[in-house]
Amino acid sequence: MDNILIVSVTVFLLCTVILLYRNRLSLMLKSKYRNKLPSGTLGWPFIGETLEFVSCAYSDRPESFMDKRRRVYGKVFKSHIFGSPTIVSTDADVNKFILQSDAKVFVPSYPKSLTQLMGESSILLINGSLQRRIHGLIGAFFKSQQLKAQITRDMQKYVKESMSGWKEDCPVYIQDETKKIAFHVLVKALISLDPGEEMELLKKHFQEFISGLMSLPINLPGTKLYQSLQAKKKMVKLVRRIILAKRNSGLCRVPKDVVDVLLNDASEKLTDDLIADNIIDMMIPGEDSVPVLMTLATKYLSECPAALQQLTEENMKLKKIQDQVGESLCWSDYLSLPFTQTVITETLRMGNIIIGVMRKALRDVEIKGNLIPKGWCVFANFRSVHLDDRNYDCPYQFNPWRWQDKDMSSCNFTPFGGGQRLCPGLDLARLEASIFLHHFVTQFRWHAEADAIVNFPTVRMKRRMPVMVRRVES
Repeated sequence: MDNILIVSVTVFLLCTVILLYRNRLSLMLKSKYRNKLPSGTLGWPFIGETLEFVSCAYSDRPESFMDKRRRVYGKVFKSHIFGSPTIVSTDADVNKFILQSDAKVFVPSYPKSLTQLMGESSILLINGSLQRRIHGLIGAFFKSQQLKAQITRDMQKYVKESMSGWKEDCPVYIQDETKKIAFHVLVKALISLDPGEEMELLKKHFQEFISGLMSLPINLPGTKLYQSLQAKKKMVKLVRRIILAKRNSGLCRVPKDVVDVLLNDASEKLTDDLIADNIIDMMIPGEDSVPVLMTLATKYLSECPAALQQLTEENMKLKKIQDQVGESLCWSDYLSLPFTQTVITETLRMGNIIIGVMRKALRDVEIKGNLIPKGWCVFANFRSVHLDDRNYDCPYQFNPWRWQDKDMSSCNFTPFGGGQRLCPGLDLARLEASIFLHHFVTQFRWHAEADAIVNFPTVRMKRRMPVMVRRVES
């Protein structure tokens, strides 16, 4: 009986403390900001609404967290996620303002474990002239015809090698295959490393590294974060060895990879440690973004026979021309396929590979009547904008034809972010996806396994997209 009484009193006191905390915090915010703050709730003390946000993110409807609050509070609302009071925006105009703002207004903000893993010198975290310099150097190299030609040759080589081993009586896991291809292609572009023993070792350490990106921020032996940091140290050591070899052999006038580009710059701030750290950070798209793009394109095409047929006809025509001429396709051939590009664009809209960006306000900012207080975070959510029926008719329907007459420069479409931190590899992602789809649809017919088709993909594609393939006769 005494135990029951103690538990009851403890629960009562805990509930009282929570209610007093929430009421006091609410009154404090109202008095300080005079009702300029967007509507919303900060959730539970300390943890806020983080648990619901994360659980929704890993469901088949990641946008449900946003949709639920948008219906009650409007397109911009306040919340509390990842340990910080946060203004969440599902408004395209507000998102555009956030993306276009410079480092005097907003700076990047990420969960603590991610910040520790990336390091203070990561291009994702640094600001000002150094960030602009690195972003500009890498962006210019990624846009160069020289690199596009190299990426095309490497993609063709690795795609053919991968597809040559596909068997008709065994399921092919599209995400696994595209991860291998994209990682090899990207690492070659970053550090000129070819497949082999060092590549396999790098891949092993990289898998250990990324497994801790969203871990608890506890850096103790045995924890996921500690293991990831140890893996990154081994990767940095390998990349630094490559940097040192390049310095000793003399710098290339015509850069072959990103390391060459950064080494050729005269800035003393671009140290070997900074270069090595950023090279590893740039490997993440090869494991995540690009393979997910190719996997989702396969999924959506599997569910839309009309789009698959038109895509196949377009690519078969190109293949026929190639066979007649007897020359390999170049990068501009792949990017000149109009319907293929609309398929990739629609995949980016529906798939939302980059779900949004998090920033921290350096001063009070008011956007469209919504106050973002100094020190608060703001989450510009792209997914909700891309799936808003006020921006797109039937937003959950895969419809590549909608892009034949639609402007992609609209603030309603931001699959690669925007502003000074626009993803520099956006053109290469399109190119790699175009090459993969061309070889896939011209060599194979397929049907997806039953568990591959879901109502909507999760944020990071928990399902590996198994398909059964049948090789097309030449």
